[in-house]
Amino acid sequence: MLAPAGDPRGSTGRALPPTKGYFVTRRVDHQADRHLPATRLRNRLIIRTLAIALLLLGLAGGYLLSDQRQTQRTDASNALATKAEANEIRALKVDRTRQWVAAAPQRAAQADAQAKADAAAQAAAAQALAADDAARKSQEASRSQARTTTNYPVPTSCSQYTGNQGIGCALMLQWGFGLDQMPCLVNMWNRESGWNPLSKNASSGAYGIPQALPASKMAAYGSDYLTNPVPQIKWGLDYIKNRYKTPCGAWSFWQAHNWY
Repeated sequence: MLAPAGDPRGSTGRALPPTKGYFVTRRVDHQADRHLPATRLRNRLIIRTLAIALLLLGLAGGYLLSDQRQTQRTDASNALATKAEANEIRALKVDRTRQWVAAAPQRAAQADAQAKADAAAQAAAAQALAADDAARKSQEASRSQARTTTNYPVPTSCSQYTGNQGIGCALMLQWGFGLDQMPCLVNMWNRESGWNPLSKNASSGAYGIPQALPASKMAAYGSDYLTNPVPQIKWGLDYIKNRYKTPCGAWSFWQAHNWY
């Protein structure tokens, strides 16, 4: 009976001694089997290393992408804030321009009122200067005028008076009265109104510095007689001159009756 193919026993059925090639083949196979686990381990380490490297690259790429997106969001937010601030500044400028334009009529009215006030002040100053000159010229003539005299000190000029009293002194000289009449006028109108052009008697309705009754009597001397002391004083001096001749005559009557 023949031995199976590859059986070392050969055709005789007996085991044949191993050949040299047999031992070489077995040794190579044995060495290959011995090195196989190390190769597999090395391959696994390489694969794991590559996987870790890929993971790290993925993490780095993700971080860079996230940082880039955050930078983009920050830039977009800053751009929006800058645009909002510019819009707010533009709206503020527009609002201020509108306010300035709306207030233009008021500024014009204030400037006109100030110009009128300055002109009135200049006119009053010029009037006071002219009054002082007229006082020196008329003082002698006024002394000979028939009138009630006073024991009060006689002022040397209208410059001793200010405000509405200064205006009253200048106008009094224009009405032909002497400076010696000014103390009587001051005392009487101090008691009547305190030289306040807005003074009003609550019971009788008498109004202004001279306490005209009714107040409309003073309209002939100026349309602004309710607030302007000049028309009021002019009316008062005319009233005194026609009724009492002089301010001291009116003052004498006032002291006896508490009205004039």
